[in-house]
Amino acid sequence: MSEQVPLRLEIARERMLVDLEPLPAEAVGVGEALGRVLAEDAIARVTLPPWDNSAMDGYAVLAADVIGASRAAPVRLDVIGESAAGHAPTAIVRPGTAVRVLTGAMLPAGADAVVPVEDTDARPGVADLPAAVGIRAPTKPGAHIRRRGSDLHEGDRLAEAGLRLTPASVAVLAAGGLGSLRVHRRPRVAVLGTGDELVPPGEPLGPAQIPDSNSIAMAALARAAGAEVLELGVARDRRDEVVERLRAGIAGADIVVASGGVSVGAHDEVKEAFEVVGRMDLWRVAIQPGKPLAFGRATDRDGRRVLLFGLPGNPVSSFVTFELFVRPVIRRLAGHADPVGRRIIRARLAESVSKSAGRRAFLRVRVRPDPADLAISIAELAGGQGSHVLSALARSNGFAIIPEEVDALPAGSVVDVLRIDEESS
Repeated sequence: MSEQVPLRLEIARERMLVDLEPLPAEAVGVGEALGRVLAEDAIARVTLPPWDNSAMDGYAVLAADVIGASRAAPVRLDVIGESAAGHAPTAIVRPGTAVRVLTGAMLPAGADAVVPVEDTDARPGVADLPAAVGIRAPTKPGAHIRRRGSDLHEGDRLAEAGLRLTPASVAVLAAGGLGSLRVHRRPRVAVLGTGDELVPPGEPLGPAQIPDSNSIAMAALARAAGAEVLELGVARDRRDEVVERLRAGIAGADIVVASGGVSVGAHDEVKEAFEVVGRMDLWRVAIQPGKPLAFGRATDRDGRRVLLFGLPGNPVSSFVTFELFVRPVIRRLAGHADPVGRRIIRARLAESVSKSAGRRAFLRVRVRPDPADLAISIAELAGGQGSHVLSALARSNGFAIIPEEVDALPAGSVVDVLRIDEESS
């Protein structure tokens, strides 16, 4: 590939996102929809509450009967029945009568108020129905009654297409009578590690080997972004083996992500393998860490487009480039309106920093509130900033962004911080 000049982050990301549309919709049970993105508006199928019901354990009464009730002079009413949740009451409240009612149960006909059991002489928790009850406090019409439709009505639009479903939105859709939802399919991401030096975590190491953390991290990042993961294992530094694994990923995934083999070393095979299985659209982005990033496209046997990412082999570089480039693509395919979906805050650097010229740096920092100024945060370096220092990455909750045109900043400088522990949508 002839292109050698590193691209600005926004240009590279736009090339990756261009013409990408959300994946087709599928139906899933409402209980399985958490984190998915609605492909169509969700319309309520029921009215909620479907009938007037009690907000308290107590007695359904006519408010006019208990106007003068007090502890000193309780008003006694005949108890003519009970209304329990899940059972329609048959008794009708008339002057001088009451119906015991439990929380959430239908309000019996005739009643216009509920008196909490604490305002009666009835003993709470007793199953036997008393013949009469003493009301010790007055009430007003409508007291402790949840009116029919006070939450939602049949035909209401409960959620719009494009909404990422949270526990609260799943709850309201279930309450609205929706047993299944149309959501965008989860992207399938195939993950490949490369390198003769890599050994599965926990297995014995040879004299020049290290545990494979990259493919484990990429799989975790993909799942956290909402994707399904196909693990392709680790390919040795041989082009035919890399090509074989890439083809397996292309056959079963929407995105193939390989780590390592994208720089200029004698055994860096991924860039060349991309040209064998498809094409490479860009290489190198003006960021630190993560400059040697490769991106391309391929098609499977049915002509379906598959996106190819070659991430740097250094573990922090791999993590950062996944966050900045792969995650937005996953989110776009999953139906999110905002592909980045991260909150950016302003923070004051706790120490001086420096970086390579002409590249936008993403420094691993730990952000905490500034007790002297609640309007801004403090960003402390989480540890060493080398692209191999995973321990600092694990301690960080954000990336402090240092612009291309700046080579160094003194302590106290205010910068943007990308919060990698928070989603904005």
